[in-house]
Amino acid sequence: MNVTTREESNQGQPADASHFTGPASARPLHRTAEPNPVSVSLVRFETGTRNHWHRHAGGQLLHVVEGEGWVQGRGEPQRRLRVGDSVSTAPGEEHWHGAGDEGPMAHIAVSIGEITWLEPPDSAS
Repeated sequence: MNVTTREESNQGQPADASHFTGPASARPLHRTAEPNPVSVSLVRFETGTRNHWHRHAGGQLLHVVEGEGWVQGRGEPQRRLRVGDSVSTAPGEEHWHGAGDEGPMAHIAVSIGEITWLEPPDSAS
């Protein structure tokens, strides 16, 4: 068993800058490799930061725990996210998510399968 305290969860590692439009951090909470790769992390986006378009082989679940932000699926309009909102993407569904312009946003991300990173979102997306 592993317990991550609130203080520990706030001490994430910088996210790979090549996949984000600005500063973000991630704190791994749980990982498994078998029978399918699953990663659970607390991800924090600084004000205005978004990740690039991407997809997960097995889909993804996001649950907002702090602040407000945005999510968009390919070919769909942007949707605002607030504390308590959850987003579920289907396997292979292309999407991006991140903080709004008013402040940072944090969510728990449950990612299933390999991730494929794509291009940055348009500022007008």
